[in-house]
Amino acid sequence: MVKTLKKSYETPNKGWDSERIDREENYLMEYGLTEKRELWKAESTVRNFRREARKLNATKDEQREKSLLNKLARLGVISEDSDLTDILNIEIEDILERRLQTIVFRKGLASTMKQARQFINHGHIKVNENTVDVPGYLVTKEEENNLSVSPEAKKIIQNQ
Repeated sequence: MVKTLKKSYETPNKGWDSERIDREENYLMEYGLTEKRELWKAESTVRNFRREARKLNATKDEQREKSLLNKLARLGVISEDSDLTDILNIEIEDILERRLQTIVFRKGLASTMKQARQFINHGHIKVNENTVDVPGYLVTKEEENNLSVSPEAKKIIQNQ
């Protein structure tokens, strides 16, 4: 039996909304995304976190609530002393800022967002001594301090 894959994101409902298209283009430029699919995945992630928070707020399941709050706190999206209402205030920028590509650029390990993406795709970035070649990988707070760059990539950065 072959498992069929399904999309992990939702596309916009309205095809030609100029305000949404302009906003998406700004995100693509600011965060160095290559296609809108990456942005839609981040939006779906935010949407799913909010949806889960609304469900937990209605059911009052303490264990699942703590689990969700701990997960988002480990990711660095919310603070340690947050509650469910803070999850409802999460924006797409919070998720985009936790992507490996963005963190590599913000830490100065690459001079541009596109170069950060290239370093990641070529296997020059290690997280906890493991090579990660997915620019959209969500980095936790603990992993953020354990990023390293290969010597080849350091030479490229120094020569610029």
